Amino acid sequence: MIGYIARRVVQAVLVVFVVTVVVFILLHQLPGGVRSMLGKTATPQQVAQLTQQLGLDKPIPVQYGKWLGGFLQGNMGYSITQNQSVASLIAERLPKTLVLTGLSLAIAVLLAIVLGLLQAVWRNKAVDYVMTFVAFVFYATPTFFMGLILVLLFAVKWHLFPAQAPQATSIGGLFAAGSGLVLPVATLVLVSVALFSRYVRASAVDELTEDYARTARAKGAGETRVLFGHVLRNVLIPVVTLLGLSLPWVFSGALVVESVFNYPGMGLLFWQAAVQHDYPILLGVTVIISVATVIGSVLADITYAVLDPRVRYSS
Repeated sequence: MIGYIARRVVQAVLVVFVVTVVVFILLHQLPGGVRSMLGKTATPQQVAQLTQQLGLDKPIPVQYGKWLGGFLQGNMGYSITQNQSVASLIAERLPKTLVLTGLSLAIAVLLAIVLGLLQAVWRNKAVDYVMTFVAFVFYATPTFFMGLILVLLFAVKWHLFPAQAPQATSIGGLFAAGSGLVLPVATLVLVSVALFSRYVRASAVDELTEDYARTARAKGAGETRVLFGHVLRNVLIPVVTLLGLSLPWVFSGALVVESVFNYPGMGLLFWQAAVQHDYPILLGVTVIISVATVIGSVLADITYAVLDPRVRYSS
């Protein structure tokens, strides 16, 4: 098991390094550069001064080496538009995004497990077809459109929840204004639960026809005991893998949701940085998401190996 984890960690470090190189190069190829940071009225002298100040007049390998050295020490650059270090901005916004995505993922996975198991038990029946249709509708609905529908219904028409997310500066403040979290969380849950429930259903249908499930029934075990005592553990394996690989997709959804509901998280920060051509923020946020994705993938691999020992032995 130790060797398996060590191999995954080494692979993760290499992947993060490659991602930082690729993102760094791509951002330096985008049009605009320093002039877009200063605005159209900036003089050539101001552009040249800021270019030299940021070290953008040096070769890209030199710039990357300097940035990587700072990143390893916790320095991810400085935002000109926000007049604040990128590390402090991310430290301020990241916990809020974690609250939004964490709540959404937890609720979506729990609902998906319940709905997927019910569909597997009632497979090829009317209830299964209806739930499948609804799942496909939610899955096909763009995140921003789902958010706008919820705002129109629950905020504008019925006045049940506020249309804007809480603007608190602390996690406690977010939960204190919990009604403002309902619509952003519900938006992410509705577009996420469909995907997870389909995986749970497909896995549960396969597991219910396996020999061990038939043997348990032959020994007198009820359907509920077979489902939760034998099948559920194996059903969770693809869900664990999907969770580890879904972080970029979840963050992209959070970016849209935070923009729609003006939620003060890292997604909104990324969106504002993209509009304002604030490349240090774009690079810092992208790298953080890449690191989180790789860590999630490694944790998913380790959990997979714990649930199914054959994985680590075959690797």
